[in-house]
Amino acid sequence: MSRISLFYFSLLLFISLSIGVSAQTLSLKQAVNTALSNYGTIKAKDNYANASKSSIQQAKREYLPNFSLSAQQDYGTINGQNGPQYGLGGLGTASSGPALDKQNWNAAFGGLYLANVNWDFFTFGKIRERIKIADAAYQRDKNDLEQEKFQQEIRVSAAYLNLLAAQRLSKTQQKNLDRAVTFKNTAIIRAKNGLIAGVDSSFAKAEVSNAKIALTKAKDLEQEQANRLGVLMGLTATSYELDTASITRIPGNLLEDTTIKSSHPLLKFYQNRVDVSQQQVNYFRKLYYPTFSLFGVIQGRGSGFSPGYALDQAAYSTSYTDGINPTRGNYLIGIGMTWNLSTLLKNRPQVRAQEYISQGLKEEYNLVDQQLKAQLALAETKLANALANYREAPIQVKAASDAYLQKNTLYKNGLTTLVDLTQALFTLNRAETDRDIAFTNVWQALLLKSAALGNYDIFINEF
Repeated sequence: MSRISLFYFSLLLFISLSIGVSAQTLSLKQAVNTALSNYGTIKAKDNYANASKSSIQQAKREYLPNFSLSAQQDYGTINGQNGPQYGLGGLGTASSGPALDKQNWNAAFGGLYLANVNWDFFTFGKIRERIKIADAAYQRDKNDLEQEKFQQEIRVSAAYLNLLAAQRLSKTQQKNLDRAVTFKNTAIIRAKNGLIAGVDSSFAKAEVSNAKIALTKAKDLEQEQANRLGVLMGLTATSYELDTASITRIPGNLLEDTTIKSSHPLLKFYQNRVDVSQQQVNYFRKLYYPTFSLFGVIQGRGSGFSPGYALDQAAYSTSYTDGINPTRGNYLIGIGMTWNLSTLLKNRPQVRAQEYISQGLKEEYNLVDQQLKAQLALAETKLANALANYREAPIQVKAASDAYLQKNTLYKNGLTTLVDLTQALFTLNRAETDRDIAFTNVWQALLLKSAALGNYDIFINEF
């Protein structure tokens, strides 16, 4: 029980999410490539980046003039009335006619046709700032995709190493079970021949049961790691044949540069968040300025009411074609300026709020930078400790193997007790378990260092 607990503690120090594939031999690079192609979060962020890229084109086209066409055909009366009015909220009508002394219900058809061009040709950089915001948002989403890919590479690699360690543990526990079975068979034969006490054979059976439980737990852990690997790869397979060739040696390049650069995928993403916020600050400041516009209108209008209707209220036609045929036309061109002076007061809090957001994002960037530096220092320590354990593990296994062989030989010849042999069996199993963990922990420590430096090549190039 203590042997399994030791493995759980060591392995969970490096545990991460994972990925899965088919029963054929799966290399780490294949696992990573499969994950980058299948994982849902990466697909989603790729779509977000494409959406931001399209937003740049939309922002650029904001500079184009507005060109509107309008046509309407109506039927109604044209009673006019002297007096002021305001079509508040669009609730007024556009009827025009003489102000007669009394109401009448003469009605005819009419038509109105418009072509309108409106171009904000000078906005003091408002449109340009919107384009910059859209471009900064695209850079942010693009780098968010890249940092997600980087983190997925790290997660998949950690899961792959965890599964390798779990599989090695299962093999170690299987060997321990085989030794326990051999030991039990020997004890039973010797007990039947009266060479040892019968209780020794019972004790040997208990050791076999303990070894079976340890193997079952190791298999359970292996299946758990395989399932995690499957989730990260976006696959449903739960059985894997992994490439064990690389893990039998330690990495060759362990003294790589230990400086965290601003090109770290995570730092780039957080810097892009700051950039987007700063561009929004610049845009809000541009709202202080006026907008200059060019506009032009061409109008055609038809009416069923004749020019003499003011004098003769019978001078109108209810014919549809007479009413919609345009008989009058107008054009208008001009230049205008709009400047909402209240924005000088209204926008100031908005600018200040966005500046606070920018400062907050900068603090988040600094925090991530500090965390990466702490992670790098931890990785260096773990790497040194893992190498030390890696060098000690073979010595421990050799000594434990020799001790077990000695105690087993002495026990067979009645020169030692069952307790001594059991202790040697336990020590050998613990040494083999530590060896399995030591191999994996060197690679896990190198992976942790790669994650801190933001350079996955440091790790993957060793495979």
